Amino acid sequence: MADYDVVVVGAGNAGMTASAAMAKKGLKVLLLERHNIPGGCGTSFCRGRFEFEVALHQLSGMGSPEHPGPLRMMLQELGVIDDLEFVEIPELFRAVMPGTIDVRLETDKAQVIAELQRHFPGEKEGIEKFFDLAFQFATQMLSVFYFKDPDASRDKYPILYEYAFKTCREVLDSFFSDPLLKAVVSVYWGYIGMPPDRLSFAYLAILYFSFIEFKAYHVKGGSQAMSNAIVNKFLSYGGEARFHCGVRKIEVANGEVKGVVTEHGERISAKCVLSNASPVATYLQLIGPDHVPEQVHVEMRGRSLSMSGFTLYIGLDCEPGELGIRDSTSFIMSNTEIGEKVYDQMRKLHVEDDLLVLSCYNIADPDFSPKGTTELNLVTLKFGEPWLRLPPTEYFREKYRSAENMMRNLERVYPGIRDRVEELEVGTPLTHMRYLGHPAGAIYGFAQHMKDSLFFQPGGGSPIQGLHLAGGWSGDPGFQPTLEAGKAAANSILKELGA
Repeated sequence: MADYDVVVVGAGNAGMTASAAMAKKGLKVLLLERHNIPGGCGTSFCRGRFEFEVALHQLSGMGSPEHPGPLRMMLQELGVIDDLEFVEIPELFRAVMPGTIDVRLETDKAQVIAELQRHFPGEKEGIEKFFDLAFQFATQMLSVFYFKDPDASRDKYPILYEYAFKTCREVLDSFFSDPLLKAVVSVYWGYIGMPPDRLSFAYLAILYFSFIEFKAYHVKGGSQAMSNAIVNKFLSYGGEARFHCGVRKIEVANGEVKGVVTEHGERISAKCVLSNASPVATYLQLIGPDHVPEQVHVEMRGRSLSMSGFTLYIGLDCEPGELGIRDSTSFIMSNTEIGEKVYDQMRKLHVEDDLLVLSCYNIADPDFSPKGTTELNLVTLKFGEPWLRLPPTEYFREKYRSAENMMRNLERVYPGIRDRVEELEVGTPLTHMRYLGHPAGAIYGFAQHMKDSLFFQPGGGSPIQGLHLAGGWSGDPGFQPTLEAGKAAANSILKELGA
């Protein structure tokens, strides 16, 4: 008899929601995590008197209690919604290029259109048509892929069929002529990690639709509070969790999962194993190539790693208003590039004029940091390979060189901010690799090229019986998709075990 029905490897977003969903249905579930806290990207860390949010910028898919979105409904089904407090963020974002453009968009379609038209009067007609198209596309996509319309056809969903395989760049070019407008409208590419000339238009459309229709939300206490709540609920359902307990091996015999071996040498048998680790780590390190079917190797050879992040975690000794900070999310641009130059820049070691995303958590939640202070997260995207090639003796010089350039660009928007810095921690791609265990620190899993976009996602299935995968590597990246992916994986396992 197996020790557990399911062993879950990794307490990231998908691992946590899958564990809670399965335990609630009565399965005997063991959740193993090598870190000392749950969450993966949904965690925090302390420096001085600040507890820094690691990764969450804007939580999508929540909706209001009166008009709940898919994520709110899922959290409610897991029983954790009443253990958390969510604060609606009224704005989409601020997009600013000092001396060139400064535009603030709210979570209201009419305001977005009117505000962009005010800044770009020559593009008035194209702006309205673009957002009408984006909403029509997103609505049709949800009908087919979320609500699973059995009668889906080209005639019934013409917008979806026409634009499903177009890039953001192609659609932007068909509506707009101003490069600055294209750059402003497409800044959300930073949430997916692929520049607009390589990114599927579907992602941009669904991001705008989701944040406008279901609003953007902040979690009181940060993503760590949400992670803690999910794991606490899992434990209340009878689940078992072990921290400081990574998995060294997933045991497979005759094409079937048998259990796991922990880093402490303990063998644990299970009917199923759900891996929240990357497929690269799952198949090549935890299982080993000898037990992996050739088709898996072929599929992984056809994918490439996403970029990682270079992040400044900043604690200020003043409140946001003293520096003129009044936006939860700001995209800071240095140019209007949205093509190959953006991709090439992400492959360079140092930060120069890269797109920056600034999150100020105190705007939505004044109590997020100690009274009289402000907490900021400033991030740009960088591939991990240049950092892996960097000699150790050069690491700190390059790390602080890029941090200095990011602070210089931030000062162009908020003069004097450097003088109010009380705490500053720098995270490089190697930092993300260390804490997440992702190859090259890839924060979005596999890169979301057009051929790998949401229409071609492999899902969490596996040719090895009893093995399931869930997370940003098996589907779409981001908090909402990975939280929902765990629930979907749990449903598959429950069906497999007849529970």
